[in-house]
Amino acid sequence: MNTAGTSSDQKMKVYIWDMDETLILLKSLITGTYAEASNGLKNVEEGMKIGKLWEDLILQICDDHFFYEQVDFCNEPYLDATADYDNGRDLSNYDFNHDGFGNTPDEEINKIKLAYRHRVIAERYNKGLHSLLDENLLKSWDSLYDSTDRYTDTWLSSARECLEQCSTPSKDLNPQRVSTDGRDGNVLGYHDVNVLVTSGALIPSLVKCLLFRVDGCIACENVYSSWEVGKRLCFSLIRERFSSRNAQFCVIGDGVEECEAAEAMKWPFVKVDPFSTRYHRFPGLSLKDMGLYLSVVYGNSDGDNDEE
Repeated sequence: MNTAGTSSDQKMKVYIWDMDETLILLKSLITGTYAEASNGLKNVEEGMKIGKLWEDLILQICDDHFFYEQVDFCNEPYLDATADYDNGRDLSNYDFNHDGFGNTPDEEINKIKLAYRHRVIAERYNKGLHSLLDENLLKSWDSLYDSTDRYTDTWLSSARECLEQCSTPSKDLNPQRVSTDGRDGNVLGYHDVNVLVTSGALIPSLVKCLLFRVDGCIACENVYSSWEVGKRLCFSLIRERFSSRNAQFCVIGDGVEECEAAEAMKWPFVKVDPFSTRYHRFPGLSLKDMGLYLSVVYGNSDGDNDEE
């Protein structure tokens, strides 16, 4: 008898992803290293042009719609870090451009104003870019995404497909008992979730999630920036957040910092490297691959695939 989803030992899996050179390719496009590693199969100038277009688009969206020029001096590790300062004020007619944010020595007042911005950022993230951008910019974005996916041999769409597999609840779970945000430790069901921990600043990282179309798989409250606090602390925050959820953790990335942080937490680490055949890349990395890493650390005790 298949007991998955009915046992009190059902494990929630938390997949912790790096962004650049893991879920997306951007820095290696801008510098030309991605094309240079292709042994002449990729046009270096084309890749650098694509990377620069992404860089310009990210900054444009950050500044025009996500308060980046206002908040870049106060990078928080995650949006909910300021939630306690949000007094619930109606912001429909609030003037964000003339509220004196950052110009007062009163730290608590600034925290309140930052919390307002974080609330609006979360709302805009959840609505998606189609509610913010005009038709011409939407077409340019679509074209850039498609050309980048072709240039990178479907790295972007393959990574998104892998994310979708990771965030799909078990078919044996009662959908009415499944939490999709992972925040409520009292819900009865379990849902595997994706969490992003990136060394980039928080707001550009949220915008990247939107532009590279992974926002449907990564909730805005699941995006963490290690820019100032480091990945080890971010991982600790994530472990504490899911401590009541009987969770197993798996880290996927390309860098030394996330590898060392995963080892310190005794979590499996899946190495991604677009320049090597020794490690994983997209297309290629699958949910099954990550399951093997999880089984090495945690064993196969959750009964996901066991039948009697």
